[in-house]
Amino acid sequence: MKNHMHVCNSSSDDEKIIISDESSGSVSSIEPYCWWRSAAKYDEYVKLKFEGGLPDVSRLTTRMRVFKELERLALVASGSTREYHYHFSEGGLNELRHKLLTYRSGDFWMPIGGISKEKMDIPPVATILLVGFSASGKSSLVNLMYSVLGRSGLIPFAQTSSSSGSGRTKLLKEHNVVRSLRSGFCVYDSGGFDYNEISETRVGEELSSWMNDGVHQNQECLRSGDLDDVPHHEVAGDDRHVDFRTMSNYNWSSKFVRRTVNSVMVVANMAEIYKAFKAGDSKPMEATRQLFCSSAFRNCNDEKPILILTHGDMLSTEERIEGRLKICECVGVSETTGVYDIVCLTEYGFLAEESDPVSAYALTEAVYRALLISDRTHLPKKTHQDWALLVLSWIMCFIASLFALIAEICFKLGGGGRQRHRHKLLMK
Repeated sequence: MKNHMHVCNSSSDDEKIIISDESSGSVSSIEPYCWWRSAAKYDEYVKLKFEGGLPDVSRLTTRMRVFKELERLALVASGSTREYHYHFSEGGLNELRHKLLTYRSGDFWMPIGGISKEKMDIPPVATILLVGFSASGKSSLVNLMYSVLGRSGLIPFAQTSSSSGSGRTKLLKEHNVVRSLRSGFCVYDSGGFDYNEISETRVGEELSSWMNDGVHQNQECLRSGDLDDVPHHEVAGDDRHVDFRTMSNYNWSSKFVRRTVNSVMVVANMAEIYKAFKAGDSKPMEATRQLFCSSAFRNCNDEKPILILTHGDMLSTEERIEGRLKICECVGVSETTGVYDIVCLTEYGFLAEESDPVSAYALTEAVYRALLISDRTHLPKKTHQDWALLVLSWIMCFIASLFALIAEICFKLGGGGRQRHRHKLLMK
């Protein structure tokens, strides 16, 4: 059996990627999943691409660069269809999925700075943190990961706001999306923020706490509006709203392993943000920018989070392209690197790999990119000398504070004696 892939122009000048089986004469196309091919200016991109040789990158507009990126995803995704096994397996969905299934933390580490891998502080499990606003699709994205990577079908492992009926996620949840006992990475689903509260100090403190102190299963991530939904035992009146920490005795445990966050995915509801922007409400767009550009996400390599755009299927083709360009421009990232337009098809009862191989591959590549970032952010292990210097600095700080306290006491005592002496002189 012999397979070939043909790139051709139809009568409407639309480029198609067609996989054909010469022995059976069957033809399979991923054209139905290439929604962007009906967009304006796509014909110009096709003509520019086939004028001869490689296209002149300098002539590509931002819209055409998006077309180029989406065509790349479609080309690689086509290598994982049933009629086209492993012809492009080096980058196909099956090959990339296999890399994630066999991944162990540190596998993608590259030697830099003259330090060997044995001297790097590599955690046993790499951790990807999903953050975003309410109803952005974080839990749906987790379910899609289970479906594509863990072959779980349509079983919902993460509870979405639509299925729970109680709104946003209230606890940090750890997910082994490949469903393997030896998985080298995990994904954390967090509670959604509100567009109106993103500028509050406590939001930044919570993000910094996750990034600096780590996260663990069932860790609280409650918002002010969630307090009424949590049972309060032996608490009455306004005392139940004193502090989030007063609720730590309700159902969450610190016995779970605390994970160091190695990479972050910011999930944004593109349809909601774009429609609000077109209606004159820039708050969702600005809030997304503040979250994406939060100083809490800046690590030692200054790696930016991965941007996941969801609910694009609720927009027209032109709105979907423009929405992507507007959001990328606002948050200050390239429209083609580190940003993925993913439809969470498992929400609607469809298997992503069978109904939309482009979304399935985009999701797999996003996870792969997150792990590449994770293995670039590891720091060298602390040596005995480092710990000794740290303890010594603590001792020196303690001694300095002690001398400062003694000096303050002596100053006050000395000042009191001089005042009494001056009072006696005045009495005479």
